[in-house]
Amino acid sequence: MSRSTASRLPLVYTRLSWGLFALSLGLLVWAPDPEWAGDGLLRADGLTRVMALVTTFVSGIVHSFSRRYMAGAKRLNAFYGRLFGLTLIVLVLTAANHLVLFAGAWAAMGWVLADLIGHVRGWPQARAAARYARQHFLGGSALLAGALGLLGGSAGAWTISGVLAAAEALPTLIVAGAAGLLLLAAMVQSALVPFHRWLLSSMTAPTPVSGFMHAGLVNAGGVLLARFAPVVFEAPAVMWAIVLAGGVSALLGQAWMLVQTDVKRQLGASTVAQMGFMVLQCGLGFVPAAITHLILHGFYKAYLFLAAGSAVEDTTPGRPEASGTGALGGLVTATAAVGGGALFAVLTGKSLTALNSGTVLTLFVVLAVLHATRTLVRRTSLSPAVRTALVPAVLLPTLVLYAGVYKGVGALFADVPSAVAPTALTPLHGALLAVFVGAYIAVDRGWHRASTRLYVTLRNTAQPLSTTLLNNRDQYNAH
Repeated sequence: MSRSTASRLPLVYTRLSWGLFALSLGLLVWAPDPEWAGDGLLRADGLTRVMALVTTFVSGIVHSFSRRYMAGAKRLNAFYGRLFGLTLIVLVLTAANHLVLFAGAWAAMGWVLADLIGHVRGWPQARAAARYARQHFLGGSALLAGALGLLGGSAGAWTISGVLAAAEALPTLIVAGAAGLLLLAAMVQSALVPFHRWLLSSMTAPTPVSGFMHAGLVNAGGVLLARFAPVVFEAPAVMWAIVLAGGVSALLGQAWMLVQTDVKRQLGASTVAQMGFMVLQCGLGFVPAAITHLILHGFYKAYLFLAAGSAVEDTTPGRPEASGTGALGGLVTATAAVGGGALFAVLTGKSLTALNSGTVLTLFVVLAVLHATRTLVRRTSLSPAVRTALVPAVLLPTLVLYAGVYKGVGALFADVPSAVAPTALTPLHGALLAVFVGAYIAVDRGWHRASTRLYVTLRNTAQPLSTTLLNNRDQYNAH
């Protein structure tokens, strides 16, 4: 390959990625017959269309960003080839209807992602991070293959649509076993506890890879549960396990984020928390809510990673934030939290009277709004009047945006009967809510900083693999 041809490859791949985005937009508007490939090899349903749009948009942004960020780097053509290849693999994964094709795309996604994590071959730490991630991905692929083998062999069908159509007639033990394996595969891919260390150890990856990975590829666990929702929802015990796995990861990921001193690792811990909450929504029976969370978190996290360099600055300690909100601030935050929860329920069509898992999801939103508004009214750089006025100005558009995306995703899932399947309240839901409230109070009071033992415990449990830590500045500058 000539030098001039090689130098044009980044631009070619970038234009191809934006071309795929344009095709995804067309696919979103034009709704073809879901099974548009022979023998049901591919399927262009609502999940395929929305994930194609999200994946290609983030891919286009990352390709464009990389043209400047990676300029002058070694093995640049290999980097772009793998990045664009990964985009194609994810598109095949979301469109695959044949079980073998789905499993093959899942395994290929992990293999290529591990290669990108270890892109800087000169760093032993990067090679160690790639090996560690690849071990997890291979294990997750084996779990997925086992689940698909159980389902396909029992249903006598080797397409996803065929398996889902036969889900209700399958033996309970087969469904529960396959659903459990699917959950484990999703937990590995989305770096849920206890499989979180591969993600926290992947910071050797170039920043564009981190942006693409945290914005889309880690979300594949939620996509897996959404794709096989009719199977997963048939096993109540697995649904409880999903709630538990998601809740624990959301709590610990948020706690780990608070004690990180590295910008990228802080974002990584945040991703663990957000993936936990996404999976939790699947366990509550709301697939459109999980996919909406996936989309909004993906766009926001891609921005945070690509802008991570600008977050590093030399500053002096300023005036500390106020420890309290005052009577007016307390009234504003309480009103905003309750009103925000009610508005969320109304805009997304959740009943305020029927007590089910939708009530749990609404209460989680109340906690999130309470935390956001208390953070806002405590900002001492603004006057009390401005802080108070900003609450509805920020809250209302945010909830309306969420509701709009939720409605759009819900419309794409209209042909999936089990996409929304609220479950009855159980003691597990109540216990999880109590733990979340307790965790919120602990963070609000600053107990994670006041307790040395708690701080050290959180730091120790969020440590990446020691062989992936890069501490030599000279070695870093050499690559």
